[in-house]
Formats: sequence, C-alpha cells, structure tokens
Amino acid sequence: MTPRAWARSHVPALTAVFSAVSLALVFGAALRVIPAGPIPRSEPLLNAIPHLNAAVSLVAIGTILLGVREIRRGNVDRHRLSMLTSFALFGLFLALYLYRVLLIGPSEFPGPDAVRTYLYLPFLLVHIGLAVLCVPFVFYALVSAGTRPVAAIHETNHARVGRVAATLWLISFSMGIAIYAMLYHVY
Repeated sequence: MTPRAWARSHVPALTAVFSAVSLALVFGAALRVIPAGPIPRSEPLLNAIPHLNAAVSLVAIGTILLGVREIRRGNVDRHRLSMLTSFALFGLFLALYLYRVLLIGPSEFPGPDAVRTYLYLPFLLVHIGLAVLCVPFVFYALVSAGTRPVAAIHETNHARVGRVAATLWLISFSMGIAIYAMLYHVY
C-alpha cells in the first residue's frame, strides 16, 4: 500500500493527529507548558510579530475568499492553489505566534478593566473557540483533498467540510484582526 493510499484510508485519524499536535503546540506555548529553551531572541522580530500576523491574517482572508470564489466557478486548480496558500499563511501565522508566545507569553490587554472584562475577554474566548473548532475541519478538508485525485473528491465530505472550514477560518481570522486592533491600536 502506498503512503497516499494509506493516508486516504485514514483521513479521520490523520485529521485527529494533526489537530491534536497543532492545538497542543498552541495551548502548550500559551499556557507556558512548553519551555522556550535555546530559541534565539530577536526583539525587533518579537515587536513586529503582532503587526505581521495581522497582515498575514488579512492576506489569508483574501486567499480563502478567492478559493471559495474559484471553486464556485469550477476552477479546481486555482481553488487548490488558493487554499494551499491559505494553509501556508496559517502555518506562517502559527510559527510567528508560537515564537512570540514561547519567548514573552500572551499579550496583556492594555485597556480599562471594564472593557477587558465585558468586551475583550468574551470576544477573545469566542475567537479562541472558533479557532480551535476550525482546526479539524481545515485538516480534514486538506487531507481528504490531498489524498485523492480531483475526480474522486466528490465521493468524500470535502465540499461540506470545506464550507464549514472556510467559514470558521474567515470568522476566526477576522476576529483575530479585531483583537489585534484592540491590543495595539484602540488601547
């Protein structure tokens, strides 16, 4: 059995493993369970990461929307390129986020306590919940599409799961930009 055939028959298990590893990295870093170790520290990069990640998120929103548009037009190759680009942007976002969180921890809200309690924290919790929820949908869509020829994708749940993944991904990235604005521009 080829690795691709094996992966095709184990899409749910691979989705679970990829999701668990990704989420363990994020929560392990955010909760300071993963030690920073000998990671080189670059203050200019650490200071730039929130701004870079906001830009990455904005571009990812564009590539996700482009991917949705392309599949609706029946252009599978452009859809695939857009969604793989979106995933690469997510990977870049995640690498930058993990680097920053491992070295300095999560950002503290600089605004008033009432705004933090009644606006920022509930908004952040919804963002985190949607981001966590979206991860397995994104991995399932990628693995199911990546292990099959285009003609066989219609035999899977790829289209249905992909719609959910794209929707959650768009909302999560958009909320992330709003959180960035609250942390670095509004307060």
